Amino acid sequence: MADRRPVQTSVERDDGVVFAMRGAGGGADLPHDLVHAVVERELQVADGIWGCVADGVVWHSMRHVSGRQPPHAAGRSRQLKRERSTQIQRAEALADLVGRLSRRGEVLATELAASGLPRERLTAAADELAAAGRRWAALRPGQTWVVEWSAPRPARTGARRR
Repeated sequence: MADRRPVQTSVERDDGVVFAMRGAGGGADLPHDLVHAVVERELQVADGIWGCVADGVVWHSMRHVSGRQPPHAAGRSRQLKRERSTQIQRAEALADLVGRLSRRGEVLATELAASGLPRERLTAAADELAAAGRRWAALRPGQTWVVEWSAPRPARTGARRR
């Protein structure tokens, strides 16, 4: 919230496991985790931060609340973090890039090219992020906002996850 109180996020995976995630408030800005949810949803990034969570990654900010975790969940989380380090870095770069576009900040042509995405898609994601920012700013203390993140699995499976 505007006074930078911690933001409590409840994360429910498709397998029924629920986590609580506590992060720094975004003040007038969206919290970083919500930026990722919006950007990754809009750009259909299946292997970013939230794709990792859907597949079993548990970040340090997450605390298990309920639901039975699969066997060897901690080991799988560590393995996925190692295997997807490049994708995670790309997701961070995309969130930063789209965030700057949404604030009309400076963006270099080389950054746009490095994203591998057409400017129109990045601009559309930036517009959606700006709209999310307005919605965030309108929330009062104690109000909740439900965000559903869904992205396609890599082409080899064709399944979806949330």
